[in-house]
Amino acid sequence: QPRGLGHAIACARGAVGGEAFAVLLPDEIMGDSSLIKQLADQYEATRSSVVGLKRVPREEVSSYGCVTTTAAPDARGIVQVTGVVEKPRMEDAPSDIIIIGRYVLDAGMFDVLDALAPAPSGEIQLTDALLARALEGQLTGIVSDIERHDTGTPFGWLEAVIELTLKREDVGPRLRGWLESRFR
Repeated sequence: QPRGLGHAIACARGAVGGEAFAVLLPDEIMGDSSLIKQLADQYEATRSSVVGLKRVPREEVSSYGCVTTTAAPDARGIVQVTGVVEKPRMEDAPSDIIIIGRYVLDAGMFDVLDALAPAPSGEIQLTDALLARALEGQLTGIVSDIERHDTGTPFGWLEAVIELTLKREDVGPRLRGWLESRFR
């Protein structure tokens, strides 16, 4: 039975050991791998957990974890995260900055996850663990403009398939022609 993303990550403790580790959610497709490298570099510089972040239209924040920060991002997009809210209502969202499915987490995150009580849903929420780290001053984020596709919804999946297929040299022109023929 699913017990939440936090529980799934906690189950990896034996495989990860005492090292920092990356989490890449498979339903979030990024345009390239540059963000995970930036997160790893930031972890190396601070030795604290780092999350990938993105600004989105306000009406989208209720589908994601949303953060508060101490200040605007620096020139590299880095912010100190001070709060995390899981899927807030649009009118209650503390910002328009969401967590996207890329993380580099410190090994101590396993202890934080183990200490969490389940959410009302019965799940162990990663956002609760991230909030704990944020309140300790141990969570930074990188606000990125990376191309991102959320395939966790039917429309998001369709959008990703079409957009990414259009970029392919082998089938993109054929798909483009087919789409254009449908809208003439």
